[in-house]
Amino acid sequence: MIQLLANNPLLLLFVVVALGYPLGRIKISGFSLGLAAVLFVGIAVSAFDSRLSLPSVVTYLGLVMFVYTIGLASGPSFVASFQRQGWRDNAMVFALLVVMAILAALTHFVFGLNATFVVGMFAGSLTNTPALASVLESLQNASQTVQVEPVVAYAVTYPIGVIGVIVMIQLFQRWYQTDYAKEAKELRDLGASGEHLINKTVRITQADIAQKSVRQWQELESWQVILGRYKHNGYIELVQPETVLHVGDEVSVIGSDVSVTKIATRLGEIVPVHLELDRSELDFRRIFVSNTNVADKTLKELDLPKRFGALVTRVRRGDSEMLPKGEMRLELGDRVRVVAQRERMGEVTKFFGDSYKALSEVDMMSLGVGVALGLLLGAITIPLPGGLHFSLGFAGGPLIVALILGTLGRTGSVVWQIPYSANLTLRQLGLVIFLAGVGTRSGYAFVDTLLYGNGWQLFLLGAVLTFSASILTFLLGHFLFRIPTSLLLGIVTGLHTQPAALAFASEQTENDLPNIGYATVFPVATIVKILLAQVLMAVLS
Repeated sequence: MIQLLANNPLLLLFVVVALGYPLGRIKISGFSLGLAAVLFVGIAVSAFDSRLSLPSVVTYLGLVMFVYTIGLASGPSFVASFQRQGWRDNAMVFALLVVMAILAALTHFVFGLNATFVVGMFAGSLTNTPALASVLESLQNASQTVQVEPVVAYAVTYPIGVIGVIVMIQLFQRWYQTDYAKEAKELRDLGASGEHLINKTVRITQADIAQKSVRQWQELESWQVILGRYKHNGYIELVQPETVLHVGDEVSVIGSDVSVTKIATRLGEIVPVHLELDRSELDFRRIFVSNTNVADKTLKELDLPKRFGALVTRVRRGDSEMLPKGEMRLELGDRVRVVAQRERMGEVTKFFGDSYKALSEVDMMSLGVGVALGLLLGAITIPLPGGLHFSLGFAGGPLIVALILGTLGRTGSVVWQIPYSANLTLRQLGLVIFLAGVGTRSGYAFVDTLLYGNGWQLFLLGAVLTFSASILTFLLGHFLFRIPTSLLLGIVTGLHTQPAALAFASEQTENDLPNIGYATVFPVATIVKILLAQVLMAVLS
């Protein structure tokens, strides 16, 4: 069996993935390794025989796929964060990571750790795979023994890097109890209220509503709802911006429970009528956005009311349902709920595309160009004072280019974004390939380090780095910058670039605010760790 696997790298790859994936889903006291289990299975398999290792090109292919798809997805949120407090949050993360790098460097002088072990411990305790990859790339010409040392340190410290953050989140929220539901409502403008959208029919009883159009009232009172169809003198029509509502009219109101209740009180009263289900004149349909000519355009640009007499009342992206606004940009893979005249619904459907098959496909031209640009940027060597130099490598180059292209969305007819479902698939595939490659190249050295080397020392020092980073982030974020707890949990997980901890934080808050905090700092945290890992390696060597 060992000979068979040694002679068939692809078979070895998928055996490791097939064993690691289900193992990562096993939960013990609410904790699971997730996809990181693939790394440990790779280590376990290669511990049997040093020949059981995957070619380096397979490892780097997985890494590039992973970081590029993350960059595309994070680009818009990353840029948008700087319109809020993104500069402050990223400056805090940058400063804390520099402090962690200094602490890691001290272990070299105090405990005599090799530079390779220090850098691997830095990447593992802060759970950043691209940082590890950038170091491995710089060690391509080193001996096999030297190449596996960072991986061993990474593998030893990675578990505490995951568990430590989750433990700190649990301790922090118990110490500082937060009403997450109330906090989400107060931060509704960030688009993460965590509330389901509802549809209620309201009968107009307030006479002053007829004094202004719907558009004027929405601008004047900042209504956080969508008005869909309304019934006037027995006829049902679509609410337009210029529509004027009168006493006795019935109108369907879509929004969160709180917003709908508030607007209902302002307009009149909620009535037990399901106006939205009346399809005698107006029809509604959920449609996939698969037309590249629609992607990355705002609803205001599409001007559906004027073009088709249609209205988008909801947008579903992934598992999240959002209230549409004029500035919202549609992405490939979104599902829009559209209300329109029955005879025009076919035109509207064709306009958006509504092709599930198209959403499963990837524009290989835009993907190839984007990745190629990223690899070219990563290959550039940048000199530093003191004769040092660094490069963004296979991890940093594609990440930066993806952030830029993801923010641009499209260039002329070229759409850089990848459909949501396809992006997640490529991201997961890339990560498991990389972890399998790294694991299978370090099993022998990992076992030797734990049994005969300084494995426990690395583990304890890694724990110090993990807990120090988490504690300092919580203290600075909460007491100095007064960051809302839900966002702060996301920032902590973003500093650690830890998806498992992010998932735990989202489960605790039951809203999307941790995701927003995570996306705000994740790109900067990843790039800074890549650079600091290379600086540590160069200085300590």
